[in-house]
Amino acid sequence: MKKLAVLMGLALLLPWNGCGNSAPTNNITTSTSGYWEATLFGGTGQTSLMDFVVQFSVTDTTGQPNQPLSITGFSFFNAGQCFTPGENQQTVSGTATLTTASTGDVTGTLNLSITALNSGTQLAFTNTSLTGTSNGTTTTTGTLSGGVVVGNWTLTPGTGVTGCSTPANPTFIMCQGAATCTAP
Repeated sequence: MKKLAVLMGLALLLPWNGCGNSAPTNNITTSTSGYWEATLFGGTGQTSLMDFVVQFSVTDTTGQPNQPLSITGFSFFNAGQCFTPGENQQTVSGTATLTTASTGDVTGTLNLSITALNSGTQLAFTNTSLTGTSNGTTTTTGTLSGGVVVGNWTLTPGTGVTGCSTPANPTFIMCQGAATCTAP
């Protein structure tokens, strides 16, 4: 009878034993919208003139990768000769992955591609690191603040574009709602 009681007690404890062994799932959603200003480094001549501002929004759905950016504005400050003078028609697309920790720290990536419609010149941002903070909770969608993106960029010149190519060690910093920020 004692053995049966011990076995029944152990059987009742087994379901609770597994509950504390799994990592908690993070269910904090973060969104961002507004202007981001990018400064490119490493270029010389015409490739040093391609700083820009982009306006987009994106909502992370609890760390789902590569959420599409909804881009509503884009403008070069000075595109130099790499994007043909007067060529203000570009397609801009991108994705973001935002992961929000329970502390409110946001990490992730942001990929962006700018392609000139006439020449086909493409400026791409890959291998990026995005950081910031969120005020979200498990029951409310947070807003990203203090967002900073750093990474590498490449330039592929299009038809008829000369003097423009990817330099050695091209890097950039993109600041949320500000002209300057500090890389993490």
